[in-house]
Amino acid sequence: MSRDYVLQPFRSEVHLQIDYARELNPQQLEAVTAPPGPALVIAGAGSGKTRALTYRAAFLLEQGIPAERILMLTFTNKAAGEMMRRTGELLHQDPPPIMGGTFHSVGARLLRLHAKLLGYERDFTIMDREDAKHLISTCVGESAIDVKATRFPKAEVLGDIFSLALNKLMTVREVLEKEYGYFTELAEKIEGVRQLYVQRKRTTNAMDFDDLLVLWLKLLKDHADVREHYQRRFQFILVDEYQDTNKLQSDLIDLLAARHQNVMVVGDDAQSIYAWRGANFQNILKFPDRYPGAKVYKIETNYRSTPEILNVANAAIAANVHQFAKQLTPARKSGAKPALVTCGDTAEQAAFIAQRVLELREEGFDLNKMAVLYRSHFHALELQLELTRRNIPFSITSGIRFFEQAHIKDATAYLKLVHNPRDELSFKRIVQLLPGVGGKGADKLWRSFAVELAKQPLTRPADTLSPSDGERDGVRGHSAPLAITLQSCAKVVPKKAAVAWAQFVATISQLEAPGVRKSAGKMLELVLEAGYEDYLKENYANYRSRLEDLEQLAVFSQQFQTVEEFLTQLALLTNVEAEDDKPADRDDEKIRLSTIHQAKGLEFDIVFVIMLCDGMFPSERSLDSEDGEEEERRLFYVAVTRAKNELYLSYPLIRAGFGNSGATLQQPSRFLNEIPKELLDEWNLRHYA
Repeated sequence: MSRDYVLQPFRSEVHLQIDYARELNPQQLEAVTAPPGPALVIAGAGSGKTRALTYRAAFLLEQGIPAERILMLTFTNKAAGEMMRRTGELLHQDPPPIMGGTFHSVGARLLRLHAKLLGYERDFTIMDREDAKHLISTCVGESAIDVKATRFPKAEVLGDIFSLALNKLMTVREVLEKEYGYFTELAEKIEGVRQLYVQRKRTTNAMDFDDLLVLWLKLLKDHADVREHYQRRFQFILVDEYQDTNKLQSDLIDLLAARHQNVMVVGDDAQSIYAWRGANFQNILKFPDRYPGAKVYKIETNYRSTPEILNVANAAIAANVHQFAKQLTPARKSGAKPALVTCGDTAEQAAFIAQRVLELREEGFDLNKMAVLYRSHFHALELQLELTRRNIPFSITSGIRFFEQAHIKDATAYLKLVHNPRDELSFKRIVQLLPGVGGKGADKLWRSFAVELAKQPLTRPADTLSPSDGERDGVRGHSAPLAITLQSCAKVVPKKAAVAWAQFVATISQLEAPGVRKSAGKMLELVLEAGYEDYLKENYANYRSRLEDLEQLAVFSQQFQTVEEFLTQLALLTNVEAEDDKPADRDDEKIRLSTIHQAKGLEFDIVFVIMLCDGMFPSERSLDSEDGEEEERRLFYVAVTRAKNELYLSYPLIRAGFGNSGATLQQPSRFLNEIPKELLDEWNLRHYA
């Protein structure tokens, strides 16, 4: 072993006596025992990349490198926890003596030591998202911006714009032009708010999450003595999940490693799927260019999946031009070919999955070990309904249920109010969307509305009456159109909300029209057209995906005979339990429904990947660029490699369209066409219909 490993006069007293050749496969061993210098470890799915990194740390200690000379970094809290836990177990020390964690946690520790150099005190506060949003709102107020005269982004959207600019090392204007074109004309004002926000953070001795990286990098760039200290101290830098890092994190690593060049990054370029939140695919792809002479190690033995699943995975990623070519090699015995399931429509797709899940359970597979993966949450709407009908328990890995998201509840509140004017919660939810109306204002408006409502005899249209309609709780049903009753409350509406209230009344009037009120889809379309789409732009950074959710909810509603039936099913589906990334108890069996992004890092015995249609997966927006299509193909690769024993790939031939487009014929995903037919088993669905 090269003597360059030892930084005299320090010596390690660690004697682990690990038999590396016995505990690692040849590819892992080569990476773990690599000589000093820059190294890129391309570790395929299920190949034990974290194992390689933790053994690398142990190996360095055995070679005489002091623990304080090693820095271990990764991207997420979950990955950091796993990395440090495994390192501690290997070293028989908990916590391990090595400095490590997420970029943000390490940045916070170092900034505490040098805060004064940046104009902060050591006891600075780290703001969470809510704190940051509140401070940004304060800055907007202090900027004398007339938010009534123009549609100005809310604090949460501004925070996302500022964050994206920092993490991608772009200007605010560049971010607006690329991601928020509808706010480009406000670039100067938004930049002014950002500058004020930066000043306020310093005067209040507070940092937000992004500052932990931005100010760490500034500290190293602006203070040569601090930079040299940490360049000398961290003789070896180990980075896990490198494919998920952004430009800012990459620059931090490069600056810290500039002296010794002993940086080993471990990741899988084929699993780089987070460009939408700032991850830079070029970090891993261009690593050898930034570090001339860097050695590239490949770990391709997969311990998770059957050979048949890996054949599909290898074929799935092969079409990507920008990648490190690799071939996942199975360590397991042969199994069943993955199934290609062509369904008549989305209802048949849902019926197939539900029936197959029941069959698999009879064969001895726990529901806990099955997962349905999809590109977007709305892809699983029909499936949620079918599973509920068949009493098949399921959990949704999302942190929040689709039907409980704010934009879904906002839009459906209009439908609920039109069909039940006594719905106090829906009334208050809608009016609090109006400018200048808070909780107290909503209460006042409701009291006025209830009084006006009680004055009217029940003369609702016959098609909207149900046997339970009539006097209830001392408040009678409404008479003339609901819009007229609302208009009579205008005198108590705050001045700030006067224009918005008039729009609200007009919208309700349109929703009450006989040709509209019988169709949930038409009602939802009208809500969007009447101003809610503009509300999404103003309030949500991910406005496009939320708009798509609502458009697809309108499509989903077409299968119900009445609006009441649609709202009833929404209420039932809302009660489905949502989970974080925690396995269910064996006594509480549930099949997992999850987006592919949220399933990354997980594995299941049985995996269904659904809605594999062009324009759905890959998504229509991604097809505008080669980079977008390649990231979608990597996402498909991640989905395939979650499966251990059985894999089902499905798509519907026909799908209902949004608005007046009607039912449309679907083209199978181009990703399916890239897989040789002999690798898949085509299923006949006649007995599942």
